[in-house]
Amino acid sequence: MTNAFSSLPLPASMLANLDDLGYREMTPIQASSLPLILKGRDLIAQAKTGSGKTAAFAIGLLKPINPRFFGCQALVLCPTRELADQVAKEIRRLARAEANIKVLTLCGGVPFGPQIGSLEHGAHIIVGTPGRVQEHQNKGTLKLDGLNTLVLDEADRMLDMGFIDSIAAIIERTPGRRQTLLFSATYPDAIEQLAARFLRDPERVEVESVHDEGQIKQRFYEIDGKQREEAVIALLRHFRSQPTVAFCATRQQCDEIAARLEAEKISAAALHGDLEQRERDQVLTLFANRSLSVLVATDVAARGLDIAGLEAVINVELSRDPQVHVHRIGRSGRAGAKGLALSLVAPAEASRAQAIETQQGAPLSWHLLNELQPHAQALLPPMRTLCIGAGRKDKLRPGDILGALTGEGGISGAQVGKIAIFDHQAYVAVDREVASQALQCLTRGRIKGRGLKVRAV
Repeated sequence: MTNAFSSLPLPASMLANLDDLGYREMTPIQASSLPLILKGRDLIAQAKTGSGKTAAFAIGLLKPINPRFFGCQALVLCPTRELADQVAKEIRRLARAEANIKVLTLCGGVPFGPQIGSLEHGAHIIVGTPGRVQEHQNKGTLKLDGLNTLVLDEADRMLDMGFIDSIAAIIERTPGRRQTLLFSATYPDAIEQLAARFLRDPERVEVESVHDEGQIKQRFYEIDGKQREEAVIALLRHFRSQPTVAFCATRQQCDEIAARLEAEKISAAALHGDLEQRERDQVLTLFANRSLSVLVATDVAARGLDIAGLEAVINVELSRDPQVHVHRIGRSGRAGAKGLALSLVAPAEASRAQAIETQQGAPLSWHLLNELQPHAQALLPPMRTLCIGAGRKDKLRPGDILGALTGEGGISGAQVGKIAIFDHQAYVAVDREVASQALQCLTRGRIKGRGLKVRAV
């Protein structure tokens, strides 16, 4: 099977332009997806940045464009302004073979008026962030009646940033006969639900190198029962893995371990059944958006928890049920990443360790605590979270927060992490080094024309 672009059913002018741009051999994601895209199929493709995915969907959406019709025929939704600009630039390069293809970006953080003017002149392809695209739809300045192709680029990141409602509202006002292409680095349940709702009989493409099964490395440490807290600290200071979930047997143990870690300058919080819903929401939000290094949880509290990029699991105390042990350690090492499972075993838990060994059919890997070489520095997470005193009931949307930070705030969209909106408050994660700047920007500035209370969590 050839991977040459010339093997695709593309116009000679486009093939010549691809050759001029140095596109001769297709990358694995292009070879897997382009034949399906060019046949008009809906597609779910798992592909990371740098895999050539932009060229794959750009070539696909350009083929059916009618240059004589100046309405929006293709829409690409991206999580940030930076990615939207990058995608638009690539589409313009690939569109050079056809005269007068107009590509317009619609993103928050820039003035609204000039975008309206550009839309009045017409555009064939629009690349934008969900919040701003939805605003134009609501104002009637963007019509999608003639849409052929909808692309959701980095769909998992858009869902992480809280754009699910905006995406759904946009799609509901597009023609049912459109082709929909969904590109995502990971495939969590939320992506599956989105695909089931808006894609028609989609083909699914995975690039093997991205999603090899990760191996979980297990290490067991025999301890004295009174050593538990010191042992957890020693493990965290040696491996410096974050985010980490530390599983405890009781709520009291969770609180004690979390308090001790915080006292030792290791960012941690407890998650258990005694927390009120608002406290639980906040702890889970901070952990999911990388503003918390260690989540100290009971099995019940952590049920259903699916955190992307979980580096390690610590069993502060072994579970009585070997099946629960398997479930616990399986939280790390997902989506092709390597996982680490560290288990503390007091003499009273020897039979539990034996049960795990019997179940896995192989000897446990035992190590000594005194072999660990702890680092003294504080274990701080890469992000900080800001809490905004308004939420869904106040009509606050992720795009409003993103626009305020990347517009007047001058913060790059790449420095903004997950955005979570609840009924009466919202959380936004930002890179730790720009947290003070972001807090000042949101405190002094306005979001949706209003001054809102903002605090660092």
